[in-house]
Amino acid sequence: MSRGILARLRLSSLRLRLVVVFALVALTAAVAASGIAYWLNREAVLTRTQDGALNDFRQEMQNRVATLPLRPGQDDLRRTAEQMASGSAGYQVLLLGERDEGKPIVGASDPDDFTLADVPRSLRDAVDTRRPVTDANPYPYHLFWQRTERGGTPYLVGGVRIDGGGPAGYMFKSLAAEKADLNSLAWSLGIATALAVAGSVLLAQVAATTVLRPVHRLGEAARQLGEGKLDTRLRVTGADELADLTRTFNGAAESLQKKVADMSAREESSRRFVADMSHELRTPLTALTAVTEVLEDEQDSLDPMIAPAVALVVSETRRLNDLVENLMEVTRFDAGTARLVLDEVDIADQITACVDARAWLDAVELDAERGIVAPLDPRRLDVILANLIGNALKHGGSPVRVSVRTEDGELVIAVRDHGPGIPEEVLPHVFDRFYKASASRPRSEGSGLGLSIAMENALIHGGSITASNSVGEDGEVDGAVFVLRLPLDASGITSEVRTRSGRGEVEEA
Repeated sequence: MSRGILARLRLSSLRLRLVVVFALVALTAAVAASGIAYWLNREAVLTRTQDGALNDFRQEMQNRVATLPLRPGQDDLRRTAEQMASGSAGYQVLLLGERDEGKPIVGASDPDDFTLADVPRSLRDAVDTRRPVTDANPYPYHLFWQRTERGGTPYLVGGVRIDGGGPAGYMFKSLAAEKADLNSLAWSLGIATALAVAGSVLLAQVAATTVLRPVHRLGEAARQLGEGKLDTRLRVTGADELADLTRTFNGAAESLQKKVADMSAREESSRRFVADMSHELRTPLTALTAVTEVLEDEQDSLDPMIAPAVALVVSETRRLNDLVENLMEVTRFDAGTARLVLDEVDIADQITACVDARAWLDAVELDAERGIVAPLDPRRLDVILANLIGNALKHGGSPVRVSVRTEDGELVIAVRDHGPGIPEEVLPHVFDRFYKASASRPRSEGSGLGLSIAMENALIHGGSITASNSVGEDGEVDGAVFVLRLPLDASGITSEVRTRSGRGEVEEA
């Protein structure tokens, strides 16, 4: 089954549930109504046929059998039975008398169709039972009946005995016609039930469409809202619950649009403030840097009491200069003006140059094959490597190992130290701006922006950076590992690359 069909099934699941519920309700109601109608009609048909046949049989017993002699012969019984069966009631008759004490004789209207064997023993016992005559029971013998079946055909068997020692009579009537009528009724009710279910399914489709159309519109509007189209609104019609839901959605969308606009305005104001502040600081910092360079050159000739203060001023001025440069870089990322200038870069040479420029050659081990070339921005790659290696040297300690490999169309650069590792509670925040794990690590001279800027530079390349701990064979943490992944194919980098906090531009060199 294709994904499109599965998607349509998922989208129509609510519709399917509505149709199923409607169908089940209609089926239950139709089956219940049909069952009650069938039962009532069955009882009515059988009762009418049964009462008509039994009443006619009782009347015939009173009119014909009561006139027989006290000891009728078999011919007498047979003729009387034939006369009784010749009526319009359509039953066979069997009369049971006695020639002498204990010597029964039987007269049947049709011995081939109805014999004494067709009369249930329980019915014969009930007919032969004489009951005391009282005010509540004026007759010693009663008429009894029983429904039975022979060869798949239902029959009604009834019997009664004439008071005063007369013969007992039994009637045998086929209910095949009634059974056929009831079967036809059952088929009719079954067809009516099926039509009711089919009609309920059609009504359910109409009802589901009526209910789900505004729900679908709400879902589509919510999707557009999630895509950033904050001016999305829905037309409110009617005064039902769905209309109230639509009004609530419009109110929520309007409130969200207002809050997002306010936040965007505040964010833009903050970015302008940081950019303006950084720009304004650069002029005095340039002068301060020039002064500190002169003081640093003359540091050996200064008074020993003043030299530590000069060294502190030089160090803090450099730190402030780095902070301003980092703030300017972050501001460019936030404003979406960061530019990516691509060039063919030999990765091993780039790492060697980065390490050599910062005098880290003695503390860094490089494991990289020569000849791995990728289209990258050399300046931004240098920023990433400098931050990752510098962070490892400051917080993890040497030896720091940098390994390079290619994997599934990606350039993978791993920077590993052999320090205490990164605490588990710190790992989720290592790339956050201005985050410092001061409770776990010594005080750093950094700004707290280095790893964040490294991540932004990786994202603008279409890559990523992950941080984890290396575990030794003894199960103990054996340093931290930062893994940089960048695409080897520059065609995957479009003219606009979304970064974590803004949008960057790509410019071919």
